Amino acid sequence: MKPSEIKNLINFIAQSGLNEVNIETEEFKLSVKRDADSPKVIEQVSVAAPAVAAAPVATAPAAQPAQPAATAPATEAATPADDDSKYITIKSPMIGTFYRSPGPDQDKFVSEGDSVTPEKTVCIVEAMKLFNEINAEVSGKIVKVLIEDATPVEFGTPLFLVDPS
Repeated sequence: MKPSEIKNLINFIAQSGLNEVNIETEEFKLSVKRDADSPKVIEQVSVAAPAVAAAPVATAPAAQPAQPAATAPATEAATPADDDSKYITIKSPMIGTFYRSPGPDQDKFVSEGDSVTPEKTVCIVEAMKLFNEINAEVSGKIVKVLIEDATPVEFGTPLFLVDPS
């Protein structure tokens, strides 16, 4: 990422009203924090070089199993854990807030038991006031919704289980 792009991103974040933003890709890691009392003052900006970014990537897979493990007792109580291995997991492609419907008074995109196609929108993830429609990208039947509505999610957070048969 070029310094001018980083500067534009920091200015955008400053205007958005957010107090802290963390962005991580394979190429870099960017952390921006600002003083809540002073919207124009940036307290800390750190950019990791590509060689340093390899360390967070290596630890990310270790963090992801912790989330399913937190939901595992509920899953095991309902069905045996080995049954979940035949399902495809739809995961969040970004950090944001998970919504099951396009609006508070509108029907959910999908519910358990609904059939989906790769083009079918299954949810919305809101990131920085942008509402991103998430498609199933697989064909099958929704067997389980893994996240509550209006819950913050991270990249790779499991959202739905789909039976492809």
